[in-house]
Amino acid sequence: MFTVKETEKEYRFGDSGPKYLMRGPRIGCGVVVLKPGQDFKGHYHKVMEENFFLLEGQLDFYIDDKKVTVGAGELIHVEPSESHYLVNNSDQPAKAVFILGPYTDNDKFE
Repeated sequence: MFTVKETEKEYRFGDSGPKYLMRGPRIGCGVVVLKPGQDFKGHYHKVMEENFFLLEGQLDFYIDDKKVTVGAGELIHVEPSESHYLVNNSDQPAKAVFILGPYTDNDKFE
C-alpha cells in the first residue's frame, strides 16, 4: 500500500499536460490538464487500453479520426490500437484522470 500526492508530481508542460501519479507494475494512472486551445499529440498503444474520466471542463477526443466530445462526469474508453488525439476546443480548462492497463513501458506510438 502507498499513497501519492498530486501536488508532488509535475505536469509535462509546466502547468498543463499529463502527469503520472503511478507507472506500473499493473496499471498507470495520472491526470491531464489542457488549457483552452491546447492539445495532446495523437498516439496509440499496442498493449494498453486507456480510460479518461473528466473531472472538469470538456475535451474533444478524436478516436481513429472520429470526434467524441466528453464532459465533466463522463468516461471514455480507448481500446489498444485505437489512435487517440485530445484537444480542448472550449474556453475553460479541462482536467481528466487517465488510467492505462495492463501497464507496459514503451507502449506509446505516434
